[in-house]
Amino acid sequence: MTTESTGVLSFPDGFLWGTSTSAYQVEGATDSDGRGESVWDRFCRVPGAVERGESGAVACDHYHRVAEDVALMADLGVNAYRFSLAWPRLIPDGDGGANKRGVDHYDRLIDQLLARDISPLVTLYHWDLPQALQERGGWLARETADRFAEYAAVCFEAYGDRVHDWVTINEPWIVGLLGHQLGLHAPGERDIAGSVRAMHHLLLAHGKSVQALRESRPEGRAGVAFSLFPHVPHTASEEDRLAAHHSDGYVNRWFLDAVLSGRYPEDMREHWEQAAGPLDFIRSGDMSVIGAGSDFIGVNYYTRRIVSARRQPADGPFPWRVEPGRADVARTDFDWEIVPEALTDLLVQLHESYGEVPVLITENGAVFNDEPGEDGAVHDARRTDFLHRHLVAVHRAIERGCPVRGYFHWSLMDNFEWAMGYRPRMGLVHVDYATQRRTVKNSGHWYSQVARANALPGPA
Repeated sequence: MTTESTGVLSFPDGFLWGTSTSAYQVEGATDSDGRGESVWDRFCRVPGAVERGESGAVACDHYHRVAEDVALMADLGVNAYRFSLAWPRLIPDGDGGANKRGVDHYDRLIDQLLARDISPLVTLYHWDLPQALQERGGWLARETADRFAEYAAVCFEAYGDRVHDWVTINEPWIVGLLGHQLGLHAPGERDIAGSVRAMHHLLLAHGKSVQALRESRPEGRAGVAFSLFPHVPHTASEEDRLAAHHSDGYVNRWFLDAVLSGRYPEDMREHWEQAAGPLDFIRSGDMSVIGAGSDFIGVNYYTRRIVSARRQPADGPFPWRVEPGRADVARTDFDWEIVPEALTDLLVQLHESYGEVPVLITENGAVFNDEPGEDGAVHDARRTDFLHRHLVAVHRAIERGCPVRGYFHWSLMDNFEWAMGYRPRMGLVHVDYATQRRTVKNSGHWYSQVARANALPGPA
């Protein structure tokens, strides 16, 4: 895949070059065309929950600008787009009949993508649970997994003739951690026992939706988008090595093993029983449902975790501490380490642990808050460098045998970044939120060249 004379790194034929968004972060129009309320609509109204009291009520107005944004993607030369369906837009109360205006909206989006030869990768759940279901227990309630399977079946029936690739759940660990354990995301709960219960029901929802896909659209492909953080011991001590292993179980293996191997890792079952009490919500047959089959592994990768054996706090439930990054490693404007080599290691480890399951990089990106200059262009050289280094890392993993089938940059455009509001900018396209003007950043122009060539350029 490498042309030695030029240094160009070519990618496999059919490689997917895409961008990612999610409904609540870009659509806006939260009270339009019969859409119901989501947990994020409610959470954003809690004083202090989101920076500057911002919300996704308008966001990038993508709901009204679909034609413009699809044309923008076509101009970028990407051949794939990952986006999410808003559950409360399609089924406003979480169950019951579908909202035709919502169904029609995504019909138009999918058709416009296909008309431009852009393949849709559709996420069923990117955190916008209908508020009506939250009031019946949300992800703490087992029935929410059943309602999700019914919602998924509606989506498969409506769009499965044109959509073949589905992300069922986006980042179940983050939903459990930030939404139910720390209270930093919707629905704002702070209960460690509730967090592990919610995470189990999210995985159960994945399995039940895969069963529904197999029944209605057997040619369809499905997988979870996992938030994966490679783990590094703080020191070479055996204590830090074990701490890193246990933290890896908490962040990564709990989800990967369940979905791809049909079992929870024993060390983490013991940990959760000590930290949160009996896992009596795991019923007989659940693990066979959760492990019903994944056609790809979705990898959301941003940085690594450096872990020591020091507890934080000293009497806390986790026998490890996440340490600050190394002083000599470059950072994003979010102060996360930039470590593309860790992505290579992660992808190779996935291949070694879970075999030939195809891999999609469903998210990778960084916060760089560059604004348009006097010439109107966004000269975000750091993002271009970030992109180049991480794509080299993906290429190295492919050379070592990992079956990576595509790369989706987070994000297509600057958007509402949850509790941080609109401050972080992660897009290839700059959005002026006052005017909704889109400006392709220099990094976007660079990514366009890569996508069209299916190759990374050689040295200048």
